Amino acid sequence: MDRAQKEKVVEELGQIFASSGVVVVAHYEGMTVAQMQDLRAQMRAAGGSVRVAKNKLAKIALEGQPCASIADYLTGMTVLSYSEDPVAAAKVADAYAKGNDKFKILGGAMGNSALDPAGVKAVASMPSREELIAQIVSCIGAPASNIAGAIGAPASNIAGILKTLEEREAA
Repeated sequence: MDRAQKEKVVEELGQIFASSGVVVVAHYEGMTVAQMQDLRAQMRAAGGSVRVAKNKLAKIALEGQPCASIADYLTGMTVLSYSEDPVAAAKVADAYAKGNDKFKILGGAMGNSALDPAGVKAVASMPSREELIAQIVSCIGAPASNIAGAIGAPASNIAGILKTLEEREAA
């Protein structure tokens, strides 16, 4: 790799660290090519990506970034899993680590804060952006559906209520 290629890789990694919602650093020593391809496919399906890069170049890219503290995790055979969604990469990495003992999560970064392995697990347990949006929409839609149900109630219910009210007035 010549100097121009290294500069390009450092620039790409800098973009990854700056624009990603979450970055997960893990060891992948002993994993087969098929296992790595499976991890990449799962990450791609969740809207994330996987990148293997030289630790020295990744450390250079981290200089001046808000998440520069994760440079300590970049030792040995490391892989970077990242996504714009602050939860997606952590969810996939955590699930993959449970099924593959050769994939060990070292830590990561979410915005300005560094995460230890327990922090990555905590982020992985949070609902994703889509799940949160669905929950908010259902909360907003619930009162409207109750009103629609009351308005659309069968006329016999309304007639029964009116009849009961008339009997009370007569009594």
